[in-house]
Amino acid sequence: MTSKEVGKRFSRLLARQALFFCSLIVKFLPRGWLCGFADFIAILGYYIAVKQRNIAQESLSIAFADSLGQKEITRIAQNCFRNMAKSGVEMLYTMDNPELSKELVAIEGQEYLDEAFSKGNGVVAVSAHFGNFPLALTRLKQEGYGVNVILRRMRDDKVEEFLESRRRKVGINFIHSAPRQACVEDSVKVLRRNEILFIQLDQNFGTAGVFVNFFGRQAATATGPVVFALRTGAAIVPLFIVRQADGRHKLIIEPQVEIEKKDASDETLRYNIQKITSIIELYIRKYPQEWGWIHRRWKSRPSS
Repeated sequence: MTSKEVGKRFSRLLARQALFFCSLIVKFLPRGWLCGFADFIAILGYYIAVKQRNIAQESLSIAFADSLGQKEITRIAQNCFRNMAKSGVEMLYTMDNPELSKELVAIEGQEYLDEAFSKGNGVVAVSAHFGNFPLALTRLKQEGYGVNVILRRMRDDKVEEFLESRRRKVGINFIHSAPRQACVEDSVKVLRRNEILFIQLDQNFGTAGVFVNFFGRQAATATGPVVFALRTGAAIVPLFIVRQADGRHKLIIEPQVEIEKKDASDETLRYNIQKITSIIELYIRKYPQEWGWIHRRWKSRPSS
């Protein structure tokens, strides 16, 4: 085993133990202390997670190269860590108390979601690693919707088991992104049951997707939402959860994105994925502290 592999295993061990420790603290900590605990975790994480902090600042510099100075980029990166910590603490707390999501999350635009469901073909809810998205899913489940989310399997099996048990407790069904064929089959099934299929369309997708414009750069993006919509007739509905000044949240549901067909199938995919990506970018520009800047979104580059 190389020193690099040893380092990765050690990092995963630390992350796992930190998650379990935080989960234990959140379980017994008075609710009024949760925000202060999250701030402590955010400060600790910002200074300890050097790699992630550097990626966040690099990503912000790419996105806002012409409009923000280093001071503002650093401020947004710090707020990003703060929001991620708060979201993590809230996630652990509400997964044990899912009914609290009704108190914590107001919904705006629910009529768009209900209108999409009235067609009977299911809803592809598209979003990003933006805000406290697990809380958004919990809130939708509390409203009585069937909620399914496509997720990558965690590298740490014990962390995967820990999170899976809590998702099941809340009633959220998860579909692993690999193997791909099983993912596609399970996704089509939930749409044909007229349920929500939640897809985050904001991560680097290598050479398997399409390249679309994102903050002025080409970004490799998955095509799943449009493929599923074309195959099943499902409606594509963007939604985003935004933290409010009082610490609560607003789940904003946008009108359905209408699929526009082009002469070639690949052009249909690219055109409509660009439409969705532009909506995601709009929300990130408006609420930059809500997005997970610690991901290398532009890692893959077009071949020509």
